[in-house]
Amino acid sequence: MAGYVVVGAQWGDEGKGKIVDVLGEKADYVVRFQGGNNAGHTVVVNGEKSILHLLPSGVLHKNAVCIIGPGVVVDPFVLLEEIDVLEKKGLPSSHIFVSDRAHLIMPYHIKLDELQEERLAGNKIGTTKRGIGPCYADKYTRIGLRVGDLIDFEAFKRKLKSTLSIKNDQITKLYNEEPFDYDAMVAQFSMIREKLMPRMMDSLSVVNEALDQDKMVLFEGAQAAMLDINYGTYPYVTSSSPTSAGVCAGAGVSPMKLDKIIGVVKAYSTRVGEGPFVSELLNEEGEKLRAIGHEYGATTGRPRRCGWLDLNVVKHAARINGLTDLVITKIDVLSAFDEIKVCVGYEIDGQRYDTIPASVEMIAAAKPIYEIFPGWQSDITQIRTFEELPENCRAYLKRIEEFTNTRISLVSVGPDRENNILIHEI
Repeated sequence: MAGYVVVGAQWGDEGKGKIVDVLGEKADYVVRFQGGNNAGHTVVVNGEKSILHLLPSGVLHKNAVCIIGPGVVVDPFVLLEEIDVLEKKGLPSSHIFVSDRAHLIMPYHIKLDELQEERLAGNKIGTTKRGIGPCYADKYTRIGLRVGDLIDFEAFKRKLKSTLSIKNDQITKLYNEEPFDYDAMVAQFSMIREKLMPRMMDSLSVVNEALDQDKMVLFEGAQAAMLDINYGTYPYVTSSSPTSAGVCAGAGVSPMKLDKIIGVVKAYSTRVGEGPFVSELLNEEGEKLRAIGHEYGATTGRPRRCGWLDLNVVKHAARINGLTDLVITKIDVLSAFDEIKVCVGYEIDGQRYDTIPASVEMIAAAKPIYEIFPGWQSDITQIRTFEELPENCRAYLKRIEEFTNTRISLVSVGPDRENNILIHEI
C-alpha cells in the first residue's frame, strides 16, 4: 500500500499545495480529508498561478482521481465555481468527485459565521467567514445536511425545513436579521443537485480498495498543526483536525494504511488571523519577509503576520503527526537576510519551555529564545542539489533536522513546480 499524507507543520500557508501538486504526478488518487474553502492552496505551473480553495491540489494532474472526502465541509456553490474555472482554462474536470458523506455548507452557515464574528468584536476568532465552524457545529449536533442527502430530494427538503426553522430563529431573534426563504433555498439546491449528482462517490469504498490494490493515494490536509481543534492555540484554531490522525476520521482509512507522513514547513513563520505568535516580527524585518515572500492570504487576501522560524512549533507538529519526512519551502526568501534567527524555546515568567503549553494566555506571554545563524545572501532558486547550497543554508537545514529529529527530504527553492531539491526519495 502507498498511503501518503501531506500536512502543515505550522499555522498553514506553508506551501502544501505545491508539494501535493509535485507528488500528485505519481499519485493515483488525491483525497482532501478535512476543512473546507477556508483553505487557499496556490499551485504554479510554468509560471501560471492557480489558487484552489476546495479542490484537491492534485487536480491539475488529470491522471489522478481527485476526491473531496467525508471529513470536508463542502460549499457546493464554491465547488461548482472552481470546476467551472478549471474548465474555462481548458483543464479536465471529469476526475473530480465528492464523498456522499461530506457535509454541505449552507447559506445560513455563512450568515451565522459573519454574525457571530461581529458579535464577538474584540474577542473575535478571525475566521474566514466561509461558514466552516457553523457547518461543523451542525455536524456534531446532528442537524447537518450531507451531500448524499441530495439523492432523495424529498428527504432533503424535509431535513432542510427542520434545520432551517432552527437557524431562522437564531438569525431573527438573536441577531435581528432577515430569515432565509425555504422555497428559494429548495429551488437553489434543486439546481445544485443536478450538477453534483454525477460527481457523488462512495469514497470510503473507493479509497480503501485503491489502497488494498497498492495504488498510491495522497491525502491532502488544509490548515496545519497549530490550528488543530485539539492541539492548536485554542480557541484561535480551525474546526477540524488537520493532522495525520484527521486522515483516519476524515477519509475513513486505518492508520495502518499510512506509509509516509510528510510535514510541510515554511523556512520562516506566518500566521493569518488572531491568536498568539511567539516569534512574530512587528518591525522592518517582518515587513521585509512579507514583501519578499508575497505573504498575503490566498483565500482572504489578508496580509499574513510574519516572524522567524519557531522550531518549538515544528517539533510539536512532528510529535502529534508522527512525521516521517519534512519538506522545507520558501527558503529562498531568507537569502535576503544577513542574519537569521530561529526560536528554539519559550521563556514564560522566567521559566524555559521546550513544548507548547495548552494555555493560550501562557503562549501569549512567552518570549522567544533564539539561536542566530549567519545568512547566505545568494540566489539559490536555480540550485537542484543539496551539496550546491551555500554552507550557511545547509547548516540552517541541518539544525531543523536535528531539533525535530525528522529528516528533510525535499527543499523548495522557488514557487514553480520545478524549483525543488530532492534529498531523499518520497
